[in-house]
Amino acid sequence: MADSARAAKLAQRIKVVVAQALGKVVKDPRVEAITVTDARVTNDLQHATIYYTVLGEEEAKTDAAVALEKSKGVLRKEVGRNLTVRLTPTLEFVADEIPVNASNLEALLKVAKAKDAEVAALAQGKDFAGEADPYKHDEEEEDA
Repeated sequence: MADSARAAKLAQRIKVVVAQALGKVVKDPRVEAITVTDARVTNDLQHATIYYTVLGEEEAKTDAAVALEKSKGVLRKEVGRNLTVRLTPTLEFVADEIPVNASNLEALLKVAKAKDAEVAALAQGKDFAGEADPYKHDEEEEDA
């Protein structure tokens, strides 16, 4: 059983090897817009999950996923050739959703900032509905 530190090192090496192989070994034009963002390897070093992003529209993303599935064998062969492990891990490609989530989060933050500015504009020059300090204090109770 391998430790998680070795699995992390292997994952980084697989990430580099796959990224280089996509540029040099795979001859499919659909993989040109693919960027490998991360790789994870199970602790037993048998399975590798590779995360990627694709520049372009939905059609380009679909084409890239098909191209990666088609070239999975070539990429696994290239990984096996460049690693020093007894068994070459199986490869699984997963589209990375972090850029999409980040853009959604930025849009939500922009809306929240606009709402805060709107509330601040409404509060400009207004007073509290009651006393400035509506809570009773111990000193006031002793004086009464």
